[in-house]
Parts: sequence; C-alpha cells; structure tokens
Amino acid sequence: MDKKKMGFGSKTIHLGQEHDPRTGAHNSPIYQTSTFVLDNVDEAIRLNKDQELGYTYTRFRHPSEAELGKKVALLENGEAGIALASGLGAISTAIMTLVKGGDHIVAADVLYGCTLTFIDDILSDYGVELTLVDTTDYEAVKEAIQPNTKIVYLETPCNPILRITDIERISKIAHEHGAKVLVDSTFASPYIQNPLDLGADVVIHSATKYLSGHGNVVAGVIVGTEEFIRKVRMPHLQTLGAVISPFDAWLVMQGMKTLELRMERHCENGMKVAEYLNEHPAVEKVYYPGLPEHPQHELAKKQMNGFGGMISFDLKDGFEAGKALMNSVEMISLATSLGNVDSLIQHSPSMSHFDMTPEERAAVGINEGQVRLSVGVENVEDIIADLDASLAKMEEIIK
Repeated sequence: MDKKKMGFGSKTIHLGQEHDPRTGAHNSPIYQTSTFVLDNVDEAIRLNKDQELGYTYTRFRHPSEAELGKKVALLENGEAGIALASGLGAISTAIMTLVKGGDHIVAADVLYGCTLTFIDDILSDYGVELTLVDTTDYEAVKEAIQPNTKIVYLETPCNPILRITDIERISKIAHEHGAKVLVDSTFASPYIQNPLDLGADVVIHSATKYLSGHGNVVAGVIVGTEEFIRKVRMPHLQTLGAVISPFDAWLVMQGMKTLELRMERHCENGMKVAEYLNEHPAVEKVYYPGLPEHPQHELAKKQMNGFGGMISFDLKDGFEAGKALMNSVEMISLATSLGNVDSLIQHSPSMSHFDMTPEERAAVGINEGQVRLSVGVENVEDIIADLDASLAKMEEIIK
C-alpha cells in the first residue's frame, strides 16, 4: 500500500513510523539516551561526515527527532524535516542557516512578537538588515527586495490579526530575485495548508501548538529540501543546540495522531464562535478568515482547507475592556499559547505584543482592545456561553 496516497488522518498515524526492529514495539520507543555506541572508528568517521546516516550524539540527531521530522515533512510534502526544542528555536535556526552579516531580510510587518525581536533586535547586532512590509501589498514586497535579500519571511495566517498572504504569489516574486521564502504555518497546521506546494522553500511550525495539541510540550519543526535540512543540522543545530529531547519528540508524535480529528473540530468551532462574536454589540471587529467580510476571505478559501480555530477581535471599549474580559472568563483559560484542545484567550497588547508601543501596535492593526482567542475542541455551546457571560461581566466592570 502506498502510504503517501492515504487520507490525511491515516498519514498522521502511520507516516514516518518504523516499528522497533529489535522488539517489534507497536508504539515508537523513547530513546532516552545522551549518546550512542558505535561499532568502530570507521563508523564514527562515516557518521560525522553525514549525521543523517545514523546516530552519534543526541544533540546532533536521535531516533525520536528523526521520526518526528520525517513525519511532518511527509505531511507537508517536503523532502526532509528536522525537529527542534521550540518553535522559536526552529525559526531562529532556519533563518541563521540562510543569512550572514551584510545580508537582508524582507519580513511581514505583523509577526509573533518574539520572532520580530529576533530578526529586528538580535540579528541587527550581527549586521543583518531588515525591511518590514505588508505582505498582502505585493508591489511593496517587490520594492522592498534588495540585491542582498536572502529571505522573504511571513506568517499566514499571521499572529494576531489573521491576515492571509498569497504564498504562491510571494514565492514567484521572491524567486525572481533569488530570495528564499520561509513560511511560519503554525496557525494553519499541515491539515489546513501546505506552503511548499504553493512555492515556498521552507515551512516552519511551532509544534507546541496544533501539532501536539495538548499543551504539554514545547517544540518546533522545520521542513525543506534535503540539502537545506542537512545545513540546518550541521553545523547550525549542532552548534546552536536547540535540540528537542526524545520525550518531547515522542509527545508531539502522540498528539499528531489525532491532528485531523482535532483540526476538523477547531475549524467547526472557530466558525461558530466567529459568527457569534461578529454579532455581539461589545465587539467592534472580528478577524477570522472564514467570515465573508475578511479582506482575504476568497484567498483563504483557495489556499486553505478550512479556516482554523484562531480568532482575534477588537472590543469597542479598548484596553480596559480587554483587561476586564480577561479577568472574567471561567472555562476559557487566560494563557499565552494556542492550538490546544482547550480554549485559550489573551489580550494581545498586554501579552504577546507587550514589547511594542501603542503606536507601533496601531501601525500594524493591533487595537488596544484586541483579544486573541484560540478556540478549543470543547462543546461549542460551552465556549460561547463562557464568552457571553464574560462579555456581560466585562460591560458591568467598565461602566
């Protein structure tokens, strides 16, 4: 049976997994070891030349990491993948594999706050230049690219305003100028979109989020060509050290077995909650690609298989309303992460984008009353009931 022709749910269970040849263990073992015994010096030399051929030391490569990287690569229709200790570890390692001092990056002007800190504050200390641009303004992207541009970096959907970028169009623009396209697809997961199929060169996931789905692990994955993944591993992962532990890799793989089931429910619940919020009198605006009024709704229908479980919305009464709502939720958890089976909520200006000034946030569409909601897989009636009661309590607090 050609496993690559299986349905998505079957792929998440079976692709990449190899039963332990010694014991026949049904589930992948956890190889909880720091090092590996070699047969002879010739084997050590062979593996040190190419770590993809086997295992010498867990910081370089281990069976649990290799299986997870392979599984996500197959789901993304990529040649190879590598798992790392966090989503930001994946982002920073992928970028540092491609740039050096004097190079230039074009990046989306709306990104996860820590990603922006890395490419704007940290890389600039090493001589890497940056231009931020609205990646839905394709002429602006063209104008931003310079002779030394190595990367066009974006999130789609983006955090937190759920802007959708046309990956195929951006890839054509970047490739005409010799730049690579890196897409953070965390908000979508491989269930919803496959950026490599649309022309991107590298796809990155914070596996902490939808891939694992249970809020019990921090991890990241990079997928690209075999040549690129070799460069990521040696020397960048080897020396930067953002290696995922065997147990954490195993946890992500356990979560991935239900990815299709969870994403179906996230998408279903997300649409219903977005429609509810869209009609609520305390809500100024809802950001959700499944709503017809979303500016990239038609692109989302074309590029994505569903609209996901991430919603942002602006409260009419601003910052204080955002704080009041956060302090009023009961079943929904006030937490900074996303993609869990349980619903999580945050006030973006005081949490994920706290390091930006109000003026900087406003420039990229982050309202002071903006709330980000990661819709879980609970019964949607309970999610809406909690929001309804919390919004009513919020209105009482800010009177």
